[in-house]
Amino acid sequence: MSNFTETAIQNIGKVLNDPNRPMKERFRALFTLRNIGGETAISCISECFKDDSVLLKHELAYCLGQMQDKTAIPILRGVLEDKNQDPIVRHEAGEALGAIGDPNLIELLERYKNDPAIEVAETCQIALQRLSWVSQSSDENLSRSKFLSIDPAPPSTEQDVETLKSTMLDEKKSLFERYRAMFSLRNLGTTESINALGEGFKATSALFRHEVAFIFGQMQDERSIPFLKHTLEDTQEHEMVRHEAAEALGSIATPECTEVLQRYLNDPRPVVRESCEVALDMSEYENSPEFQYANTLLTVES
Repeated sequence: MSNFTETAIQNIGKVLNDPNRPMKERFRALFTLRNIGGETAISCISECFKDDSVLLKHELAYCLGQMQDKTAIPILRGVLEDKNQDPIVRHEAGEALGAIGDPNLIELLERYKNDPAIEVAETCQIALQRLSWVSQSSDENLSRSKFLSIDPAPPSTEQDVETLKSTMLDEKKSLFERYRAMFSLRNLGTTESINALGEGFKATSALFRHEVAFIFGQMQDERSIPFLKHTLEDTQEHEMVRHEAAEALGSIATPECTEVLQRYLNDPRPVVRESCEVALDMSEYENSPEFQYANTLLTVES
C-alpha cells in the first residue's frame, strides 16, 4: 500500500487528465500513478481514455497491464472492444489483458484474434498464447524480466544467438515463439545479440518491429542507437514503430540521441512528435542526478 493520501493521488490524476499540461508532465503523472497502484490510481488512469492523444492512451493501457491488477480488466476490455479507438490503443489494451494473465480473458481475446486491424489481431494472438503458457508453466519467474516488466512472452531457454536469430526472423513460426527468441536476445545483451535484434526491424509485422524498438529502450545500450536512429528517420515506417524508437532513444539519452529527437519534434504525425517530446524529457532525467524516469514521483499541490 502506498503512503499517498487519497487526495494526493487524485491530484496526480488531475495532472494526468489535464489536456492543457505539457505531455511530459502528464506522462510523469501516469508513471507515478502506476507505481502507487490501487483502485484510486486505476480510476484516475481510466478516466484519461477519453483524451485525444493516441500516444497517451496507448501508454495508459500499457501501465494498467504492468500493474497486473484485475480491477483494470473492465476498462481495458472496453478499450479493446471500442472500434473508435486507434488500433495502437486497442493493441496495447489487448497486450495489457495478456499481461494481467487472467484465464477468464480467453473468450474475449479469441474474439479479436482476427480483428481487421492487424496490430490488434496479432496482439491478441500473442496474448492468448501467453495465457496458455501461464496456465501450463510452473516457472512464473520466466515472465518477470530483470527489466522489471511483464513481457508479452517469456524468454526462450535457448542461448545460442544464431539459433535465436533464426527463430526470431522465421515468419512461418508463431509471433509468440518469435517474441520468446527476441526476449532471450535482449537478456543476452551482447554485441552479437544486439545486432541480431537489429535485424528484427526487417520483419513484415509492424507490431514485431515496434517490440524490437521497445526492447532496445529497455536495454538502454548505445550499441542499438544506429538501428533506432534509422527507424525514427524512416518517415515511411509505421508510426507505432517510430514512436517506440523515439522513446528508446530518450531512454539511452546520449547527445546523439537528443539531436535526433529534436529533429522530429515537429513531425507531421502526432504520435511521433509527442513521443519525441516525452523522450527528450526522459533524456533529461537519465542525465540528471534524480531518480530514474519511471520511478519519479511527481510533486503536486495537495
